[in-house]
Amino acid sequence: MLHLLVADGNDRAGRETHLTVCDKTSAETYAGILRALAPDALCHLVAPADADAVLPRALSDCDALVLTGSTLHVEEGGPAVTRQCDLVRAALAQGLPVFGSCWGVQVAATIAGGRAARNPRGPEYGLARAISRTVEGACHPLLDGRPPAWDAPAIHDDAVIVPPPGSTVLAGNDRLDVQAIEIRLGEGVFWGTQYHPELDLDEVAAMLRLSAGGVVEAGLCPDEASLHAYADALRDLHHDPEGRPDLAWRLGLAAEVLVPERRRREIGNFLDRLVRPAAEGRR
Repeated sequence: MLHLLVADGNDRAGRETHLTVCDKTSAETYAGILRALAPDALCHLVAPADADAVLPRALSDCDALVLTGSTLHVEEGGPAVTRQCDLVRAALAQGLPVFGSCWGVQVAATIAGGRAARNPRGPEYGLARAISRTVEGACHPLLDGRPPAWDAPAIHDDAVIVPPPGSTVLAGNDRLDVQAIEIRLGEGVFWGTQYHPELDLDEVAAMLRLSAGGVVEAGLCPDEASLHAYADALRDLHHDPEGRPDLAWRLGLAAEVLVPERRRREIGNFLDRLVRPAAEGRR
C-alpha cells in the first residue's frame, strides 16, 4: 500500500472558493486521481497553508508528497507560503518523492534557489499549447508516453522564471521555458509541471469563470461574455467528449487533453517510475 500525503496549496479562503465552483477542493481532485491510478494508495489530505494544520508527525511514514495548485503567490511571502515551503523542504530532505503542479512547482523551485514570479511573457488561461520536450527531457520518465508536442490544462499568471541551480528543465513552450522540471534537493527528487495534468475540463471551465477579468485584461477574450461561452464549451465537451466532436474541433483539442489517462500521464509516471521504486527500496 502506498501512503500519499496530498497538500492543498490554497489557504482557507482559496479552498472555500474552489469548493464552491468545483464541488471539491484541489486536494480532493488530486486524491481522486491518485486513487484511480493507484488503487492501493491511501491518501492523507492536509492544508499546510493554515496555522492550525495537522501534519503527520513523521514524514518518513509517507511514500510521497503531492502539492496542488493555489491562488497564493510565492513572491508575496507570508506564513501561508512559508509553511508550505517548509513542508516541501522537509519532505525532500527526508528523501521523499514530491510532485507538484503550478503552485507546487513554483514552491519547489523557490526553496531550491530558483525564482517564481509573474511571467513576463504573459499568463496562460485554459490551455498551455504546443508544449515540447527539451533535449534533457527527451528520455525523461516523467514525460514517458507524451508525443513530440502536446497541449495541457493551464491557468497561471506566475511561473518559474529562473530555474534552480542544478535542476533539469524537461519541457517548455513559446509562452514559458519551464513547463516541466526535475529538481533534486538533498536526498529527495521533485518532478513537476507548470500545467495542470490533474484538471478535468469542467474544472478548467469553472476556474476560467473565476478568472474572467484577467482573461479579458490579457487580451485572450474580447469580453466576459465570450469567456463564459468558451467555458461553457469546455464544460459541455467534458460531459460528452465522444458526442461533441464539433466542440473538440472548435476548441482545437485532441486526445492528449480529452482522454483522462493521457491528460494525467505525468501523475501516473510519477507514481510508477518514482514513487513505487522508492517505496520498495525503503521496505
